[in-house]
Amino acid sequence: MSFVTGLQVANLSDVGMRRTTNQDSLAQVIADSPDLYRERGHLLLVADGMGAHAAGELASKLAADGIPHLYHKYRELSAPEAIMRAIRETNAEIHRRGTANPDFHNMGTTASALVLMPQGALAAHVGDSRIYRLRGQMLHQLTFDHSLQWELRASGQMPEGADLGAVIPKNVITRSLGPNSAVQIDLEGPHPIFPDDVYVICSDGLTGRVEDAELGAILASLPPQEAVRALVDLANLRGGPDNSTVIVAKVVGPEAASGATPAEPLRVGGAPVARSVHPAVWIVAGVCLLAALVMAAMLEWIPAAVALGGAAVAGLIGLVQRYGGLPSGTEVGNGRMLGRGPYTSVACPPSHELADKLAKTLDELREAARDGQWTINWQPLDECCRKALTADASGNYAEAIRQYCRGITSTMSELRKQPVKRTGDSAVED
Repeated sequence: MSFVTGLQVANLSDVGMRRTTNQDSLAQVIADSPDLYRERGHLLLVADGMGAHAAGELASKLAADGIPHLYHKYRELSAPEAIMRAIRETNAEIHRRGTANPDFHNMGTTASALVLMPQGALAAHVGDSRIYRLRGQMLHQLTFDHSLQWELRASGQMPEGADLGAVIPKNVITRSLGPNSAVQIDLEGPHPIFPDDVYVICSDGLTGRVEDAELGAILASLPPQEAVRALVDLANLRGGPDNSTVIVAKVVGPEAASGATPAEPLRVGGAPVARSVHPAVWIVAGVCLLAALVMAAMLEWIPAAVALGGAAVAGLIGLVQRYGGLPSGTEVGNGRMLGRGPYTSVACPPSHELADKLAKTLDELREAARDGQWTINWQPLDECCRKALTADASGNYAEAIRQYCRGITSTMSELRKQPVKRTGDSAVED
C-alpha cells in the first residue's frame, strides 16, 4: 500500500512452462510523499524482451530500470513529456548496447507504462504488452497492439471478422524499443480514475492464454494479490509457452481517484521555460538594496524602508519576468485527451460459464496428476471445489470463480514442488 491508502498494487512475473529464462521485466514505483504523487504519480511498467542469448533479458531490464529513473529525473518537464523523453532515451541506450555487441544485435523490448496521478491515468506504450482498465463489468484495453495483426485491421487491409490468426501470428510486432535509433511512442490519456477501477499491465504471455472476458471476471472476483497469482497459474495450466508478467492496481478508496488531490493540470507541447530578465531590473533592485543599507546605517529608517520596498518590488518584477506567464504547452484532461483509446471493450461479468470452465480445467488437472503419478495434497482443492459448487448453485458466480481460482493456485503450488524438470508439455492443454 502507498501513502495514498485508496490504492492496492500487486505484481508477478513467471518464466512459464516452456522457457528456461524470463525475458520479461517489470517496474513498480509508488510515490512516497504527497508532493511526489502530485508531480509524478505512481509508475507501473511491464517490458517483454526479444532477442537471442541474453539479449531480450537485457533489453527488458534496461527498459524497466531506465524509464522510471529518467522519468523521475526530468522534474522540470510535465509528466506526459517526462515519460515520453524517458522512453526515447531508453530506446537510444538499448539501441547503443545492441549495436556495440554482436551478441545483442537487434535486441528489443516492448514497454507499457501506466502513470496513476491526481489528474488521471496516463499510458505510454510501445509494442504489444497491454494496459487494461476494469470498470464495473467492462474491461477496456487502453493501448493499441503494435502488431501486424492489429495494424492490418486498423488500416482496413483485412476484412472485418477475418481470422487473422490463421495467416498472421500474433507475436509479429511492428514497434519495439532497441532495434532502431528512433521509436514512435503512443501516449494515451489522462483517463479519469474512479473508485473501484482496476488497472492491469501485462505481457502477451498472459493475454495469449487468458481471454479478455476471463481476465476481467477474475479481476472482479479476486483482490490484486490473489488475482496476479491466479492469472499466471491459469496461463501456465494452458501451456505456458511464454513468460507471463502482470501488475494489478486497484482503486479501493476515493483518495486515489482523479480530482481527489489538488494538482496542476497536465500539459504537453513544451515545458515551462526560464525567460530572460532585462538587466535594468536587477540594477534597480541592487541600487535600492544598497541605498536601504546606507540609510539604515545613518539611522534614516523611513528612507531605508522606502528603498528596501523598491528593491523588493524590482526583485518581484524580475522573478515574474523570468518565471511568470502561463505555462507553455497544451492542457490535457477535462475532456481533452491524448490518443484514441480505449481500443476494445468487453463485457466480463462473473458467470456460470466461466466457473464451469475453470471446474473442467481442474478436472483435467486431476487426471494429468494421476497419469503422472504426482504426489499431491488434494484436500485444499477439494475444499475450494466444494465451496465453489455451493456458490455456483446459488448464483454467486464471483464467489465460485474466486474459489476455483484459489483451487488452481493451491494445486499449482503443489505441482511446483514435484521433483521433476519441465519437459515443455503443459499440465493441461486447452
